[in-house]
Amino acid sequence: MEKNVVVIGGGPAGTTAAISVRRYYPNVRIKLIRQEEKVLIPCGIPYVVGTVRFLEKNLIPDAVLSNNNIELIVDKVTSINKEAKTLSTVKHNTVSYDKLALATGSLALIPPLPGVDLDNVFVTKKEIKYLQNFLDALDKAKDVVIIGGGFIGLEFADECKKRGIQHVTIIELLHHCLLLACDEEICKRVEQKLQERGVNLLTNRKAESILGTKKVEYVQLKNGQRITADLVILGIGVVPNVELAEKAGLKVDKKAGVWVDDFMRTSDEGIFACGDCAEKRCYLSGTPVPIWLASVGTTGFGDLAVGSAGLTERRAKELNIDVVTSETVAPDKHPGGIPGAKELGVKLIFEKDTGLLIGGQAYGGSSVGELINFIGALIQHKMRADEIATFQMGTHPMLTASPIVYQIINAAEIASTRRC
Repeated sequence: MEKNVVVIGGGPAGTTAAISVRRYYPNVRIKLIRQEEKVLIPCGIPYVVGTVRFLEKNLIPDAVLSNNNIELIVDKVTSINKEAKTLSTVKHNTVSYDKLALATGSLALIPPLPGVDLDNVFVTKKEIKYLQNFLDALDKAKDVVIIGGGFIGLEFADECKKRGIQHVTIIELLHHCLLLACDEEICKRVEQKLQERGVNLLTNRKAESILGTKKVEYVQLKNGQRITADLVILGIGVVPNVELAEKAGLKVDKKAGVWVDDFMRTSDEGIFACGDCAEKRCYLSGTPVPIWLASVGTTGFGDLAVGSAGLTERRAKELNIDVVTSETVAPDKHPGGIPGAKELGVKLIFEKDTGLLIGGQAYGGSSVGELINFIGALIQHKMRADEIATFQMGTHPMLTASPIVYQIINAAEIASTRRC
């Protein structure tokens, strides 16, 4: 009997889930149901502002489905009948399944600020028509205020400058931008780079209201300061989209997401969940963590890229983990005089008692992207400082730092001496 696998959601998680099923189970029938005719690449949305410019260049191609013999259904699922193993849709279709994967994603968090319903106040919606209206409004804007100094907020700020927006201001509640992802010394590097690129940073400030008659005119801060704005971007985060799962009676935490076990199974053994809608847990404590990024976080502004994996030193101390840290900086090519060489810095955080790597951050040129993936792999495989210090690494003058100053190896060695 032919098995039916259904995936709800056409974003990166849903598409990847469907393709993975096809690779492991070549003979099953796979259907992917999504609401959108065309699907945007979520992480690419800020870059349509200045770098990519056109929404059509930021789409997940449907060919990845058809090439893997995955049936696409453009419709909205309204309910799940777990007992009958069927779905109901807006177009009055009933779809049966043997296994179901929920990949319903996340929704932009809209704060309870007075004035959020004014014209020219935007969030990061994954909708083409909405975002086109946003881009059209940006073309007429001179004063853009971004509330939120995390990855998305900073990327929007940098892209607005690329688009030629005259005044761009970020309002961040914490003492530094990116403070939930990076330690203070790296946050300062990012802030300096953004200021060099013309972004006005107001950290340790709280937005109290958005003011205007019909359209936004100012953002009022708690300290009484008013910031002129003819367009506001709310970039304070997202919440998991769990409405469908909750209606189906699955175990759900509205803040954390759909509960899943280590194999991504929900409280119903025939239903899985993945991506932004699924709950994530801290690899050390096992408690839910509010993360809606890839496994590691990376971003870049101009010629500066930053990345983070695992715990920051600040977060580790909040969890009462005794740590040792080390930071090394060297050119990413050798000798450093090779054209195109960039300063590349690495910070590693180890648990003092065990020597286990529990976090890492990197900053520098484009090589940061793959380097932070490597650090994430070291964390995942529970490697100790002494093991990393003796890791076999390949180097090349045009491609990597010198073997004498290779950042990860040197940082691990330094940390090993500090554990004594």
